[in-house]
Formats: sequence, C-alpha cells, structure tokens
Amino acid sequence: MCNPQDGDTDRKPVTACLLSAAFFSALGSSFLYGYNLSVVNSPALYIKAFYNKTWLDRYGEPVGTETVTLLWSITVSIFAIGGLLGALSVSLIVKILGRKGTLLLNNIFALIASLLLTLGEKAKSFEMLIIGRLIIGVDSGIALSALPMYLGEISPKHIRGSIGQFNSILICLGVFTGQVLGLPELLGQVSRWNYLFSFLAFPAILQLCVLPFLPESPRYLLMERRDEAGAERAFQKFLGKKDVSQELEEVHAEARAQENLRTASVLQLLKNPAVRWQLITIVVTMACYQLCGLNAIWYYTNGILQEAGFATNIIPYITLSTGFIETLAAIISGLMIERIGRKPLLIFGFSAMAVFFSLLTVFLNFQNSMSWMPYLSYVCILAVIASFCSGPGGIPFILTGELFEQSYRPAAFMIAGIVNWLSNFAVGLLFPFLQETLQSFAFLVFVVICIMGTIYLYVVLPETKNKTFLDISQSFAKINKIPAPSPSHEIELALSINCDMNEKVQDAAKMESSL
Repeated sequence: MCNPQDGDTDRKPVTACLLSAAFFSALGSSFLYGYNLSVVNSPALYIKAFYNKTWLDRYGEPVGTETVTLLWSITVSIFAIGGLLGALSVSLIVKILGRKGTLLLNNIFALIASLLLTLGEKAKSFEMLIIGRLIIGVDSGIALSALPMYLGEISPKHIRGSIGQFNSILICLGVFTGQVLGLPELLGQVSRWNYLFSFLAFPAILQLCVLPFLPESPRYLLMERRDEAGAERAFQKFLGKKDVSQELEEVHAEARAQENLRTASVLQLLKNPAVRWQLITIVVTMACYQLCGLNAIWYYTNGILQEAGFATNIIPYITLSTGFIETLAAIISGLMIERIGRKPLLIFGFSAMAVFFSLLTVFLNFQNSMSWMPYLSYVCILAVIASFCSGPGGIPFILTGELFEQSYRPAAFMIAGIVNWLSNFAVGLLFPFLQETLQSFAFLVFVVICIMGTIYLYVVLPETKNKTFLDISQSFAKINKIPAPSPSHEIELALSINCDMNEKVQDAAKMESSL
C-alpha cells in the first residue's frame, strides 16, 4: 500500500498511501467529533429518564425538573469544556510525540470514554456519563488540532486543500452516522441507547490497527527530529516516487528561513509582528466557523417539520436529509477546492449563509399564514447547511496549517482550538436566551456575523491554493510590514549549493583516480 514506484516521471495526484493516511487518521479523529455532535440527540429522553431513575434509587425521591435539566445541560456542554482542555494540551503533545503519535495516543481517550458512556447505565452512575462526555471532548479537542496539522504536512501543495477536506468530510459523515444509528429501528430505543456510545470504540480501534503502519509527517521528521532519512522515506511513500529531492529542498528552504527558531510558544506567537495578521485571520475565521449560526439551525428543524404537517414518528427520517446534505456538500467542496481556491469558497459560503438566514427569518415569520411556507423554511435550512459545508465547515482548519510555518504551527493550532471551543460553548450557552428574546429574528445576528466575516476575508485573506508555506508567509509580509525572503531565491540557493557540492565531489573523485 505504501511502496514507492520506481518511475518518478508521472506525478500522481494522490497515492494509496496518502489516501489511506488521510482517511484512517480522520476516521479515528474528526469522525468521532462529528459523531458526538449528533449522537446525544436521539437518546435524550432515555438519558433523562435514566438520570431520574438513578436519582430515585439513590436518594429515595424523584429528581426535580430543574435538577434534571441541569444534569442534562452539563452532560451536553461539558463536551466543549473537554474540547478546550484538549486544545490547550495539543501543542505540548505534538512537540513530544509528533503528529501521528498524537493521533495514536488520542485513541486512548476515545476508548476510555466509550467504556464510561456504555457502562454508566449498568453501574447506575450518571457521573460516568458526564465524565465520559468530558473525556471524549478532550479527544475531540486534540483531534481537531493534530489532524489538520498532519494532513497539511503530508500533502503535496497541489492537493493540500483536497486532502485537508478529509477533516470536514469525516466530521459530516460522523454526524450522519450518529443520526442513522439513533433511529428507533437501530439503537435509538430505551433498551439499546447505551450501545450508541459503544460505537465510539470502533473507529478508534480501526485507527490503532492501521495508522502505525503509515508514515509520520515528513516535515516534522526533517525540521523537528532532524531525521532526513526518515523524512525522505515518508515523502517517497506518500508521493509514490523515488526522487523526492525537490520536496526535501522545499522543506530545507523553510528550515533555513527559520533556522534560529525552535518550536514557538503561544506567547512568542502572540508577540511576533511577522505573523500578526495570520493570527488575526485565524481567530476571525475560527470564531465565524462557530458563531455563524449552524448549531442554532438544529433548534428549529423539528418544529418546522411539525408545522409542515409531517407526523412526529417520521421526522427523524426526514432530518437524515440534513446529514446527507452536509456530507455531500463537504465532498463536493473537497473535489473543487483546488480548482476554485480557499478564499472564494469561504466568501461564497458565508455570503450564501447570510442570504439564506435572511430568507429563513422572513419565512419563519409567515410560517402560520401560508400552508406551504414551512416547506420553504426547511429548504432554507438545507441551503444554510450546504453553504456552511461548501467552505466554512472545513477550510478554517486547512488555513490554520497553511498560514504558519513549522515552528509556529503547534501554537497556532492551540490558539485556533481555544477560539473554536470557547465560541462553541458561547453559542450553546447564549443562543437559548437570544432565541427567547428575539424569537425567529435571532438569525439576523448570524446574518451580521456572516457578512462581517465575508468582508474581512475579502479584504485580508490571500489565496493559498498551490502555494508553499514560504509563499504564503510572503503574501502576508506587506500587511505585517515585515520584509520576507523570497522562497524561490531560497530554493534556488539550496539547489545551487547542492550542485556545487556535487561538482566538488566529482572533481575529488577524478583527482583520486588520476593519482
């Protein structure tokens, strides 16, 4: 699967080794994140009933409504707290264990969480469910930083966006899988709901079985471990060719540009003016990723379908269309990203979301006046989801890896993760109050956020498609008011040095033979 070909002349767009690394690394990482976003929805009533029964058995009296609501809120929201803890720890872990090593270690959290969440009912302990959700949150926080880092560093620049979109595609596939397994005919019933959490172990075990046999990030091996032979082998396997001198020189050029820098801390990243606008761009993009309103969409979906006259028992099957649209849009985005570019997809996605959120607000306010209006509302919901997954749903993670050179990348992902999870927690905490105050007009808040994000990206973000990491850094040099070395000059210098060395070796060999 990972053996390089002898012929180097035909550059393949993707090799089996690269495809396997992208799929299996995402399967045990972003897939689990997406699965945990949706898996608690279908068994919510059963979990609350379990909390009530456990409280009654333990204390001899039924639990109060407010207490059940509090316990359920903690169960749902503690996932984001765990994600924040994972994001805070990822910079240190990837420095010690590498990208692949971090992903492998992360499976331990998934397996522990799966056991706690599965056995909590049998142990009559709702605390086990809460702790399990916290631990799987830690798993997701680490995964959403380590995975995009790994995908970006193992991919050739001409398909880096497409490979990076495996993160988004597997998130959407995880959401869809959680919806399917939560159907009443499968695991969404009172006697089987705990097995929904047993499924968490399956992707983690698959990744543990496959990923050890796939290479580590060659950039990490060369620039941080100083293992040139290992990096060369990794490049050969990922690219499927023997001659990887050009790829090695590209990494050497970046290393020379930052030869006096070790892996930077978060404080060093915040202080460095040379990466100031890259950092601002990542903070804005990641905040918009969470604050653009997609999470709030799920609040209205079932109510709109009920207003449209659909029977309550078939609504779960209709809502499967949301997961299907998510996955389809993410796949199409992955296929188109190298043709269209990151910037146009982001701008299109946020702009389209603003348009459809505006239409949804209008349709919701006329929901009861016309019988066919709920159908238009549901179409808007599907359009918002498709718009999100076309760009904003995955590209922020790709950009975090692309906008920073190797020494700053772990710290950048740590900051992006913190913004991501704090924004996630803020939406979950504030949206119920926002909705109660503004009703359907709450979506206008997201319209403003999407428009502001679109304007910022249009003005500031350069296109990163098919560019080296040094090229991208140079793109920000003007706005950062920092002179940057020419990447092409670095590579040309490296090649000329190698040529000179080869000539000297040949001359020495001739002299020895003449003697």
